[in-house]
Amino acid sequence: MNNNRRIEKVSSLLKKEISLILMNDLNNNLILENFVSITKIELSGDLQHSKVFISTSAEEKIKQLILENLNCAKNKIRFLLSQRVKMRRIPDLVFKIDRVLDQGIAVLKVLDELREKNGKNK
Repeated sequence: MNNNRRIEKVSSLLKKEISLILMNDLNNNLILENFVSITKIELSGDLQHSKVFISTSAEEKIKQLILENLNCAKNKIRFLLSQRVKMRRIPDLVFKIDRVLDQGIAVLKVLDELREKNGKNK
């Protein structure tokens, strides 16, 4: 239980700090112009590895470019994190696109289509 609480606290801190780094310290116009937000961070039990899930409203091609840019800049982000956060070791970062929002929108579209068909049948 204590370990899970610790992981949650570290995850929350990393999420906040990485968000600030993306907004203020990373000079990447692609990221700044497309409103990239961090939705969640999954940390391993030993706090050595993390998956950083991002979300953006950009089209798929641009999402992939943003993801590539972030994964290329992960060492710089890690370095900046080490200056901000006092931890024995900053976890390795892997950026991934969070598909939950996209899946939710797809479900809502299907529900809207069903409502339209139901409305026309009455």
